[in-house]
Amino acid sequence: MWDRNRSEGYPLRRREVVEHLIKDLDDLLIVAGLGAPAWDITAVGDRDLNYPLWGAMGGAAMIGLGLALAQPDRRVLVITGDGDMLMGMGSLATIALQRPPNLSIIVLDNERYGETGMQATHTAGPVNLAEVAHACGFEQAATIYDADEFDQATPAILEGEGPIFFDIKIRAEEPPLILPPRDGAHLKDRFRMALLGPAKGVNPAI
Repeated sequence: MWDRNRSEGYPLRRREVVEHLIKDLDDLLIVAGLGAPAWDITAVGDRDLNYPLWGAMGGAAMIGLGLALAQPDRRVLVITGDGDMLMGMGSLATIALQRPPNLSIIVLDNERYGETGMQATHTAGPVNLAEVAHACGFEQAATIYDADEFDQATPAILEGEGPIFFDIKIRAEEPPLILPPRDGAHLKDRFRMALLGPAKGVNPAI
């Protein structure tokens, strides 16, 4: 039986979770799935090493994988939602096969499709994303329900050997929109410039 209203009572709140993770980590490479996760990282502060997606639903985890493989000495954190992860579920198998040690994925799971009207997602029913990740081969994959579990998981998310996957159950709510720049080319160029420097950061042909 689906309980559409269950997530309205979850204690963890999306903006607080994201701020706790990223507020003091200027060197962290962050990929945010489209919609609310992109607003969440921008609420903490728009920064050049943020890569918020305005589209490409289902693509956040795979973009994070590519970045982690290309930059093995940098920590990569993917912050996405349950709708995005459900659409890109097959990416978990590829990530587990590649086993990037510097990649963490967290899903802000409010059990809703926040961008289309807050309809219930499959995670409001029987689908457990952490169990899917574990079945794909993630050695560290779990669901987080409260502040104590989140505090215990934080060191692993930021420093543990990956790939790491945590599905964080958050309250279903709609905080104020705090939008990153809308120009995709600008977001790409500033990210590359910040990561690679002026000599390699911008390719006029792209």
